[in-house]
Amino acid sequence: MTEVVFLGDDFTGASDSLATYSGRGWPARLVLNADGATDGLMALGLPTDLRSIQPEAALAEIAKLWPRVADADPPVLHLKVCSTFDSSPSTGSIGAVAMDLIGRFKPDVVAVIGGQPSLGRYCVFGNLFARGPDGAVHRIDRHPVMGQHPVTPMTEADLRAHLAMQGLGDLDLVPFTELGSTQALAQRMARGPVLLDVVTPNDQTLIAGALALAGGRQLLIGASSVAEILTAASQKGIQPEQTERPVAGNLLVFAGSRSANTFEQVRNARAFRKLPLTPDALLSDQLSLEAARLLQAGQPVLAHLIPDADYGLNPGGLADASGRFVESVLAKVDIGYLGLAGGDTSSRITKRLGFDALDFERSFGAGACVCVARHKARERDRMRVMLKGGQMGQADLFDVFAKSRGSAAP
Repeated sequence: MTEVVFLGDDFTGASDSLATYSGRGWPARLVLNADGATDGLMALGLPTDLRSIQPEAALAEIAKLWPRVADADPPVLHLKVCSTFDSSPSTGSIGAVAMDLIGRFKPDVVAVIGGQPSLGRYCVFGNLFARGPDGAVHRIDRHPVMGQHPVTPMTEADLRAHLAMQGLGDLDLVPFTELGSTQALAQRMARGPVLLDVVTPNDQTLIAGALALAGGRQLLIGASSVAEILTAASQKGIQPEQTERPVAGNLLVFAGSRSANTFEQVRNARAFRKLPLTPDALLSDQLSLEAARLLQAGQPVLAHLIPDADYGLNPGGLADASGRFVESVLAKVDIGYLGLAGGDTSSRITKRLGFDALDFERSFGAGACVCVARHKARERDRMRVMLKGGQMGQADLFDVFAKSRGSAAP
């Protein structure tokens, strides 16, 4: 029985939840099209690019996916959003999608999970805080990165106010000081939509108990903290079965995120020939030919956008151009290992490459995992795809991925 369907608002976020469900022993898979098998899954993931599109397009995407959700008929629907909740009424609207899902799913419980301590995200009296690249914890509207996000800057720390601007209002705040009574919390959940503080892992344990007691159909809105809560009673560390290696051994990493964290990972990479994509090179075939030549010679390639370059494109257009570049390289040479950095970029590229499904293989820490791709074409089937958000991953992540080619899944 499918226990949960999780809708990822981008591919990197969806893969992070996949890693959590799978790593705690739940059979799980990201299914990208109608050919992706779903038999025997406890957690069915449907990745989207909701985070980067306008509400009208987002609701059209939900309408297209809904027959698959309805067919699975899960007791829990997890709307997986970024742990920093960065969104706006016009782009990546969490509220618009949530209200549409409420109308379709008709849940008995609607709960927004406000924090994820494992990622350094904390919700305190309804206000969101996040650890920054400096290691300090900042209120989200004063966060050095998310407070100045180029598309959806977080200018409001109060999640109730933030989501109300997007149409999801009347959330009953349950502060961390009131999570201790399981029965009282379950009753509040049954009365109407709630926003739940999360400050410590123990808060998640308390929420898990209350959700189990409340029962019914549940719409849970939050990051991979939702997966951590739902799998709280599961055995951790169950490893996937061994899978055949890819047809080719070539390695391409494409860094589409222009965040400071990703650019540090680019600077630290030592195992690659680096190809900076200038605005002119991105729109021509020049560097895709060079990348293919290097890959055919057995050289790992790291192609990346330039943080301060003006590409003259909106975020969606830049993600599409990035997708065309990667597709152009793969049309010239087979690769077995593909790394993608950046949520919007990963969403567009993964869809463009036509994978049927993605299965979790290994984690490289929070927010970065390797999946085994399923594809009808032999040269792309069993390709290892590493997905990571722009803010996620250790400083030497790309080299760690390169080294993993020589080892089986742990």
